[in-house]
Amino acid sequence: VQLVESGGDLVQPGGSLRLSCAASGFSLEGKAIAWFRQAPGKEREGLACISGSDYMTKYADSVKGRFTISRSDAKDSMYLAMNSLESDDTAMYFCAARSPSTYSQRHCSQDGDFYDFWGQGAQVTVSS
Repeated sequence: VQLVESGGDLVQPGGSLRLSCAASGFSLEGKAIAWFRQAPGKEREGLACISGSDYMTKYADSVKGRFTISRSDAKDSMYLAMNSLESDDTAMYFCAARSPSTYSQRHCSQDGDFYDFWGQGAQVTVSS
C-alpha cells in the first residue's frame, strides 16, 4: 500500500510542471486527497486538497490561481498542475490520502495530521 509521486523536475521561473501521484495496493475512490510541500528549513505546507465524494477543493493562498489539484479515481491517481512557478516554489512535494470517513466525503484539510497515507516525495526546483 503506497502512494508514488512522479513528475518532479528542474524548471525555469515562470514555467509549468505537472506532478502525478499513483496509488498502489489500494483505491483512491472516496478518499480525501491532498498535496503538500516542504522546503529545507521550513515547515510542511498544505497546498491543495479535494474531498472524497463531493470533490470540494481548497487551496493555500500561496498557490491559489497558479496550482490546480485534480483526481482520477478510475486511474487511482491525483495530479497537481503548477503554473507561473517561482523560486519560492522550490521544495519536496508530497501527495497524501485519508481513509474514508463520513466527514472526509465532503471535506478535506490542509493539515497533514488529517491524512493516513503519504508518498515518498518528488523534488521540484525552480531556478534559471
